[in-house]
Order: sequence, then structure tokens, then C-alpha cells
Amino acid sequence: MNKIKIMNDDLANKIAAGEVVEKCVSVVKELVENSVDAGASEIKIIVEEAGTKMIKVIDNGAGMSHDDAILAFERHATSKLYDETGLFRISSLGFRGEALPSIAAVSLVELKTSTGDVGTRIIINGGKLEKDEKADARKGTEITVSNLFFNTPARLKYLNSLYSELANICEYVNKMAFSYPNIKFVFISDDKVLLNTDGSGNLLKVIKDVYGAEVARKMKNISVFNDDYDVDGFISLPEVTRSSRNHMVTLVNQRVVRNVELNRAINDAYHTYKPETRYPIVVLNINCDPSLVDVNVHPSKLDIKFSNFDDLKELIKKGIKDVLDKSLLIPKIEMKTEQTEKPVVKEQVLNIERQNVIEDSVIDYSLFDEPVLTVNEDIESYDQTNETEDKKVIMPEMYPVGLAKGTYIICHNELGLYMIDQHAAKERINYEYYKKMLGNPNNNSIRMLIPLTVEFPSNEFIIIKQNLEVLRNMKFDIEESGINSFIIKEHPTWLKQGYEEESIKKILEVLIDQERNFSIEKFNEKTAITLSCKMAIKANTNISILEMESLINDLRKCENPYTCPHGRPTTIFYSNYELEKMFKRAM
Repeated sequence: MNKIKIMNDDLANKIAAGEVVEKCVSVVKELVENSVDAGASEIKIIVEEAGTKMIKVIDNGAGMSHDDAILAFERHATSKLYDETGLFRISSLGFRGEALPSIAAVSLVELKTSTGDVGTRIIINGGKLEKDEKADARKGTEITVSNLFFNTPARLKYLNSLYSELANICEYVNKMAFSYPNIKFVFISDDKVLLNTDGSGNLLKVIKDVYGAEVARKMKNISVFNDDYDVDGFISLPEVTRSSRNHMVTLVNQRVVRNVELNRAINDAYHTYKPETRYPIVVLNINCDPSLVDVNVHPSKLDIKFSNFDDLKELIKKGIKDVLDKSLLIPKIEMKTEQTEKPVVKEQVLNIERQNVIEDSVIDYSLFDEPVLTVNEDIESYDQTNETEDKKVIMPEMYPVGLAKGTYIICHNELGLYMIDQHAAKERINYEYYKKMLGNPNNNSIRMLIPLTVEFPSNEFIIIKQNLEVLRNMKFDIEESGINSFIIKEHPTWLKQGYEEESIKKILEVLIDQERNFSIEKFNEKTAITLSCKMAIKANTNISILEMESLINDLRKCENPYTCPHGRPTTIFYSNYELEKMFKRAM
């Protein structure tokens, strides 16, 4: 008797569903993508109990004829891909022909569709056709998925909590709204509207609908291109960050994608502008010829492969840095007297990411001298003022008048009041100095009056020994001296006078710490950051007005005078209006 048999279609569909339909959001994704591919200009998504009870997607797209509606539930039936050539130039969101049969295999599906003539109503339960009849002629498609995973209890058991499932759906719908600002998206959960965009095509309006007006007015437009890729969208100012990478949204030819290296390139572009543990809000649409990308990597179609990927990453990093360089990044303090309108979000979704609630503090940090965008203001007019000027913004002149708490320099000019963190400011000055010295070392060195001997455990001794040439290129005269020790007789002249021994030990610590995947660029960066902090003015250190003036002048000469190397702000600003409002001089 033969052991190998061809499995029946019902079993095959259930297995396929394990790849295509993993969670409730997978169903929403496949149905919404079908609506987009059908040319819909309005898409409504309705869920009950986070989609476990019911998911309904209604669109005004092209609809289907009766025969197409029946055939759509067959495996590998598709209207979007006909031959192998098309596989290398995929422009539609869907193309596998697996979604509908996979969903129908593990749920109860009701489909109503029409091309504008006689409509069709189909009911499929667990992969079995139960009803096929005529319906109303409203052009478009309405598909309802109920009792998801009712016949695969193991998969139902491993769904996340309802809150997590709903949060995943919210995240996906938000990203689709970013990807297609010209489509009106309405998302309703248990009779509450969570998202309602206008479909006007204005991406900044969609950002406002998702994140609220306060975030929208702190977004900067980015538009860069090379021979292969055209990148446009919005990036947040460094003061607007989140604790999760999920807010870095990348779209390729309007397809929501997930690529770790791309997110890393975006995050790296913000290096020293923000804390390393925080992430910006970014919405980037990457347009390119479909032949340059491969979306046929995984059934979810989230993973993607790029041609000339290094060029794309460099284009994005340079584009973001150029935008930041041309922006004045001094946070402006605004005291809130009224509760600002927030986007409508269901309470249980907010509870999933409690840190987002904490981030919405009473004091608001906004861009210095930026136009203030109210909730009711027309965002299109703001969009025009948000264009990046083709020049580098220079930190304004300011004049110190004193020191508060031994740490904060108080300054003023005709625009208002400034507070400068003297430690963070000196860190930034030191960092850019050390980075320059390490990247372009001169031949100047100085012999030590008393040579320094340093001893290490054997494992650390070996690491330093392997990288002695790195230190010698930095103009250190270093050699072995006895067991597990080195003697240093000469060092570069740029080490801070009086702190030579401490600086040398810090550099050696960085060298040991960078053992894995060592590169001279990372070593120089880490060394510059470490030395800049250790050699900066400490908090609770009183300095004179002349020293304050010198510090401010040095800070204004920096490439990025707004944050320390760790991403903390060096300066904050109180406008004249805000000061007068706090003292009730302005109402």
C-alpha cells in the first residue's frame, strides 16, 4: 500500500492558512489589500472583539461578477498575475491567490459584491460553499469574516489578548492610511470610530489623524532621489520620539514593508540627535521600478529585498541628516492651559502602550519659531510652510546673564529666554572636536614626563595587543612591558591637558569594549562620545560670564549645537509670549 498520498483541498487550505492567516490582523490585511487593488476610494473596516468575533471590510471598488466571486475562493486564483514575467514586476498588493481560500478554510465568510449590475451573495463555512444567490447591485464589495479559527482551536488558543490583537489591527490600518492618503479609511471597533481619514491625498493630514496635531506640526518634509529610488515623506523632529521602532513606517511603491536594515539606517541618521533608546516617527514612501524589488519573499508580503540596497540606505541617511541640519532644533516650552484634542483612540489600545500616555506631558516641547498648528487649522496651508529651506539654520545669538542651580546658563535675546545645560553643551563641543581629531589625526604628539604603565587581565591584554596599530596611528607610543601590561611613552597633543592619564585609560576601555565586529569608524565614534562626556563641565560647577560666553560661541560653531552626543537637548527656549502668558501679562 502506498504511504504517500495527495492531501485533500480542505486540509491543504487549512495548512496554507497557517502561513497567510496567523492573527486577526492578517485577515484585515488581506481583505484591505484586495479593496485597494480593486481601485476603491473608500474603505471601511469594522471589527468586533478585536476581530475574533467579526471582521467586515466594505469598499466601493470595481466589484466582481458572479463567476469571478466563486472562482476567487479557489487556491491560486488571481486577477493580478498571469505569467512568470509578471512575477518580476509586481505592482499590485496581492498576487498569490491564497488569501481568500485560506481565510474561508478557518472561518465563516459572507461575500456581497457587484460590478454595478446584478450583485452576488456567497456564504462559505469552513471552506464549504453553503449559499450562492443574487444580491443588491451596489458597486463594490462587502466581505464579512466571522468565528475566525473556529475549526482550528489550537491556533485560536494562541491568539494574543484582545487588546494586543486590536492594537495590531490599528497599527496596520494606520500604515495603510499613510500608504494611500488618497483613499478614505474608516476604522470602527465595537461601534467606536478609531480612525477616519478624508482621502484628500495629503499625507500630513493623515499623520494628524493618527498622531494628533501636536505631532503633525513637528514633522518635516523629506524628498530625495537617485538613479534608482525616489524617497518622499515626513520625519519627526528629534524631540518627538517613541520607545518602539514601530513608528518608523516604510512603504515601497505604496506597499507596507518591514526591513530591519532600512529601519537601522533611518535610526542611524538621527545619531546624537536623540537618545539611543528612543526612536523617531517617520513615514517614508520609496518609489522605484518594480523590477528593483522582490516582494515574493514570504506569504505575508511584508519582507522585501532591494537591488542596490546600500545606495538606498545612504540616500535615506543623507536625506534625513540634510533635513535635520536645515532645521532649528531648539525645543520651545509651551504651557498648556486647555486640553488639546487627541485622535480618537479606544481606551484598551492606549493601555497596551502606556508609555505613549506618559509621553503626553503637561509641558509641550515644540519647534522654535515654527508655525503653531491648531487642531482646526487647515493643514494644507501648514504643509507649505513646512518645506525645508535649502540652507543650514544657525543657532541664534543669545547673551548670558547668570547660572541657575550651578548647571543651567540663563540667556536672553529679543525673542525670549533660553536655558543651556552647560554639561550637555560642552559635551557637544568636545564630541565634534574629538571626532575631527580622530577622523583626521595630525602628526603631533608629546612625550610623557613619566611614562604610564597599565596592566590588564589576559583576555583584555590580548585584545589591545591585536589592535596596537590602531593606537599607534593615533600617535600613541605604546609597547608591551612585562606580563599583561603596556607602557605608554607618548600621546597625541589633542588630549585634554591635566587629564591625559584618564583619557588614555578611557580610550583603552573603548578599544576593549569594541572587540566584536571591530571597525575604526565605530571605535572613533565611541571614543569621541566617551571622552566628550568625561571631559565636559560637570553639573554644579560655577563658571564666570566670560566662560559662559565662550561656551555659547563654541556651541554655535558646532554642526549640531542642539543636542549632546547622547541625544539630550543642550538648549530650551521660552518665547516672550509664553513668558508673558505665564505671568498673566498676555491672556
